[in-house]
Order: sequence, then C-alpha cells, then structure tokens
Amino acid sequence: MTREEAITGFLAETQWAAARRKPLAGDASNRRYERLHLDGKTAVLMDAPPSHGEDVRPFLRVARHLAGLGFSTPDILAEDVAQGFLLLEDFGDALLADLVADRPDLTTPLYAVAVDVLVTLHQHPPLDGIEAFTPKTMADLVAPLWDWYLGQGLAKPDLQQQFSTLFQPILAQCADDQSVMILRDYHAENLIHLPDRDGVRQMGLLDFQDAKASHPAYDLVSLLQDARRDVPAVLEQAMIDHYLAETGRYRVDFTAAYAVLGLQRNLRILGVLTRLCLHLGKAHYVDFLPRVWGYVQRDLTHPALEPLRPMLSQLPVPTPEFCQDLKDRAATCQSL
Repeated sequence: MTREEAITGFLAETQWAAARRKPLAGDASNRRYERLHLDGKTAVLMDAPPSHGEDVRPFLRVARHLAGLGFSTPDILAEDVAQGFLLLEDFGDALLADLVADRPDLTTPLYAVAVDVLVTLHQHPPLDGIEAFTPKTMADLVAPLWDWYLGQGLAKPDLQQQFSTLFQPILAQCADDQSVMILRDYHAENLIHLPDRDGVRQMGLLDFQDAKASHPAYDLVSLLQDARRDVPAVLEQAMIDHYLAETGRYRVDFTAAYAVLGLQRNLRILGVLTRLCLHLGKAHYVDFLPRVWGYVQRDLTHPALEPLRPMLSQLPVPTPEFCQDLKDRAATCQSL
C-alpha cells in the first residue's frame, strides 16, 4: 500500500473523507502537513511516516499535557499512531513571525504574551519521564558544529571532545537545571496568534514533540535568538526584563545561563543548518548562518564563556563566499 493510499484509508474513517487537501509549509523534519477543506471548515493532517524515523506519540503526549495545563495546543481530531497520521485542529495562518512583520506595533505586546506562556509553563514541573538536558547531553548536542559546519560532513571527534572538556564545566556551573519543561523549538514560526482567546491561550503552540526538562532560560533564548528572523537587541533585553520581573529570578545567574544556553543552541544550529544543506540539499537554510553566527559572537561576550573564545575563534566566519560555496554543493547534492 502506498502512502497516499494509507492517507485515504485513514481519512475514510473520519468525517473528513471528502475534504479537499492542500499542502502546508513543512519544517526541517520528515513530517508533511496538509490543510483539509470541507464545508467551510478546515483541519490539518500531519503525515509522520514511521519508516522515516517519525513517531507521533511524543507529540500526542506533550499536546495533552500542555492542554491540561491550560495552553492552546491543537485538538486531536483523529489519530493512527501505527501509521503516523494525526488529524489536528487548524489554528490558521496568523504566525507570530508574519504578524510582527506586517504590524511592527504589535511586536512588543505579542512577544510579551509569548514570554508569559513561558512564565506560566515554568510554574509547573516537567512532564514525567521526559529526557533531562544535563550538561553532558547539551555538550554532546553540539557535535554537528564539528562534524558539519567545520568538518563539512567529516566527523571531528577530537575537536568535539576538546570542546566538551571545556564546555561541560561551564554548563554545570551556569545551567545545570532541569526544573522546567522546555518546548525546545519555541520561536515565532511555531507560535500562532489566536485573538479570540484570552491570556496565554491566545498563543497557539506548535512543534513541541521534542520537549525536554531543562533550564528556564532555554526557551527564552530560542524565542529571542531566533535563527529565522532578526529580533532587535532592544526587544530581546525588554523580554528578558519582563521574564525576570514576572518570575523574580536572580538576574546575574539567569543572564549567565541565558548566554551559556544561547551559545549551546547556536553552535548546534550552525552545524544543523549546514547538514540540512550539504546532506539533504536544502540550500535555503544557509541564509540563516550569518544571523546565528552573530548570536554566537554576542553570547561569547559573557565572562562565563571566556575559556571557549580561543577555540571558537578558529571557526570559519560565514561570509557570503562561504555561504555560496555551501549552496553550490547543495545543488550538487540535489542533482545526485
């Protein structure tokens, strides 16, 4: 049975069997999304093939947990875990990223709501059984930097080990905290404004299946050091101030953790973006490299990260020439 036949069979067991289907923009995973149209109503089909390593069970578990805490996650209309199909409530197209681009005057109030979601989430313990982001785990997750951004597809285990030896003690000192649940990909293209809802429920949450237990600064960094769009430094600082005012956390310790986790995330992202280009032929991800590089340089100004500066100063700068070379090789990958 083909995948298309499987989808048809899945929808045949729902009220959406006769719906018109249109592709929706996907993400960097193997999941595909379609919007279904029927009698003036819409829903979203998630196609997450297990044969490609996808598993919808974490999405279902985290979605139900978050909904139970009062957050807006898509209602589950139908599910077939074995085949990797979910039929979800459609939150529409009012992405935070698009709204603030079209209406700059909404930037501060909408970002404040996004921060309020984190403030509220961090009042609850992590979901039982989810993986903890320990210092070792976070240091190991930087491996794509050495294997792809620097190694261009060739593993560099010696460099990874040298970096981990330096970085783990810094993580242990500044960010060894697994007290809250992080959604991990918490940024403006995974947040949908739902103006008919109140409070934190006006921010619809997407792409949270990789939730972990980690430090409260982690998702704030994800939101404010966004690889996909520029977040003005003034806004970043205002939202950090807002979070600290709402939570009462100690500024010195929190800002140290913010910088350390920002570096961890952004170094990993440099490698992941390069891998998406060179291994999967997705050249457009290279356009994000200069922005992420800028975040790395910003984070490295924090005194806690001084021991890493000599080693990281040897990384190549993503100049226009560097980025174009990656794109040229991505074209070769696509033609194979």
